[in-house]
Amino acid sequence: MRRLLLTLMAVLFSAPALAAGGNANLQHVDWSFNGPFGTFEQSSLQRGFQVYVEVCASCHSLEYIAFRNLADLGYNEAEIKAIAAQYDVEDGPNDEGEMFTRPGIPADRFPSPYPNEQAARAANGGAYPPDLSLMVKARPNGADYLYSLLVGYIDAPETVNVPDGMYYNDAYGGNMIAMPQPLYGEDVEYADGHDATIEEHAKDVTAFLAWTAEPELEERKRMGVASLFFLIVMTVLSYFAMRFIWADVKKAKA
Repeated sequence: MRRLLLTLMAVLFSAPALAAGGNANLQHVDWSFNGPFGTFEQSSLQRGFQVYVEVCASCHSLEYIAFRNLADLGYNEAEIKAIAAQYDVEDGPNDEGEMFTRPGIPADRFPSPYPNEQAARAANGGAYPPDLSLMVKARPNGADYLYSLLVGYIDAPETVNVPDGMYYNDAYGGNMIAMPQPLYGEDVEYADGHDATIEEHAKDVTAFLAWTAEPELEERKRMGVASLFFLIVMTVLSYFAMRFIWADVKKAKA
């Protein structure tokens, strides 16, 4: 319920900003998780997580995902503990009443790269890098939007003046965005040797963020399909039961 409320709030607050801009050019991708039988590709999620860690995590938080959730991506307990230990997590207070930092543990959530919003804005020229946990749910056509945004950095037309601190993006409403181009291709070398192009990086990190927005997606779809199958079976059984029950009545009337 908390995740649902947060998603709704993100959509409501982001909708006016998206509606205000124009000229957004979205590319449509055939995502593996689309449709009633869609599923996540575990290898793609792991590559997307690598892109997030090496590129996105320096500015964007992942507030609603715990390290232990990475088990869904295929990481074992030892790997998750090693990943968590790479992060410093604030804890406390201790016996002296002071906060302290310690290595992360699987139960911790991904810590923010900044101590507060003011620090985040100060480090990014006044712009606030949003949390990415629910971003796919917070934008219309969320997966296509994020992919298009990541590959949409192009040179501005000669007739367009790009202000200092802004960048031209073909997929962003109004085309002016404060976030510098994050992906250039070949800047993340995949651990599995997969092609490291800007398009592949964008696809994989978008798939990963689709998972962070709805980790229970596959379970929900399985339950939906099972419920639909159950209803179909019960409908057929009810139909034949009705015919059997009323068969004697029809014979008597005949």
